[in-house]
Amino acid sequence: MALLEICCYSEACAVTAQHNGADRIELCASPKEGGLTPSYGVLKSVRSRVTIPVHPIIRPRGGDFCYSTEEFRAMLEDIALVRDLGFPGLVVGVLDEEGRVDMARMRQVMAASQGLSVTFHRAFDMCASPQQAFDNLAELGVARVLTSGQQPTAEKGLQLIMELNRESGVPIIMAGAGVRASNLELFIRAGVKELHSSAGRWTPSPMRYRNTGLSMSTDAAADEYSRYGVDGESVAVMKSLIDRYHV
Repeated sequence: MALLEICCYSEACAVTAQHNGADRIELCASPKEGGLTPSYGVLKSVRSRVTIPVHPIIRPRGGDFCYSTEEFRAMLEDIALVRDLGFPGLVVGVLDEEGRVDMARMRQVMAASQGLSVTFHRAFDMCASPQQAFDNLAELGVARVLTSGQQPTAEKGLQLIMELNRESGVPIIMAGAGVRASNLELFIRAGVKELHSSAGRWTPSPMRYRNTGLSMSTDAAADEYSRYGVDGESVAVMKSLIDRYHV
């Protein structure tokens, strides 16, 4: 049966995802940045309230995945924190200047993550050679790769996802980006073993007073009065579809 991982950006989202049937959670902060490392407070509260596996992302900033010495040092510290808090896994990715898996740094990541299930995130989709990257990650012992098949959505990248999925089975290929109830059957019938979805929606802020002439974001057009969260009904629908296809 396909496993359903839900990307969550808060404790409330994680609880909602678990309640509605998620099998695993990727825990992040900053949805507009594509997911950054959660704060200590969020990590600790989610660890205490959520019983399904939770894998926090280790990503110090948005943008590319080629990190400075200082950024990488912080990543190793965050890995130690996640390990010490008792999480069963984490999500990470490091590339070099040429768009290859940074093997030297990933070896340090794997050593620091000893005992944890490591997912290499969509940094994979920014690699120059997906096959070489896959082989490198298999050599490192990475548990799974989250990928959209190097396309804007996993549906568009399904051909590469299927090709990689026909490899030895390790790392596991997890399809993500644009995975939802409406196209779930496509991935299941293609034999994809793990599916990643935000199952999210934007909801209005409860604030009644709004200073709409001022933005706290570097993007002046950003909506300061909306919040991103997991839609529990979407999670439940996807889980029911997975169960139905595997009866």
